[in-house]
Amino acid sequence: MNTLKSLGSGLAGAIALNLINESARHLISGAPRMDKVGMNSMAKAFLKAGAQPPQGKNLYWTALAGDILANTMYYGLVGAGKGKNRWVQGVVLGTAAGISSTILPNLMNVDTSQNQNPRARLMTIGWYLAAGIVAAAVASALKRK
Repeated sequence: MNTLKSLGSGLAGAIALNLINESARHLISGAPRMDKVGMNSMAKAFLKAGAQPPQGKNLYWTALAGDILANTMYYGLVGAGKGKNRWVQGVVLGTAAGISSTILPNLMNVDTSQNQNPRARLMTIGWYLAAGIVAAAVASALKRK
C-alpha cells in the first residue's frame, strides 16, 4: 500500500479516536479526559523547549492538532507494508496505544488524575482499539481499490 493510502487510513483512525474522546467527555460521566492529558503534555513540551505554551482554547486546538498528527502517523502503520493482516495490525496497534496511553502519562509526570479509575482506563483502551479497527477497515478498503 502506498504512503498516501497508509496515511489516509491513519487519519481515519485518528479522527475516529478524537470523535470518540470528544463525544464521550460530553456524554459519559467520569469519562477519561484525554483532552486534558494532551493539553498538559503539550504545555510541558513547550516549557521544556523554553517557549511559552499557548493558553486556553489555543492550547486545546494545538494539542488536538498534535494529537491528530501523531495518531495519523501511528495508525498509518496499519496500512504500511505488504501485510495481509490489516485487522490484526489494527487490533494490536490500537490495544498497544490504549494501554500505553494509560501508563505513559504517569511516567512522564503529566496530570492524569481524572483518568485513574479502572473504568476510565478500560474506556481509554477501548477507544484506541476502536481507532485501530477503523484504520484497519479503511486500509482494507483502500487496498482493494
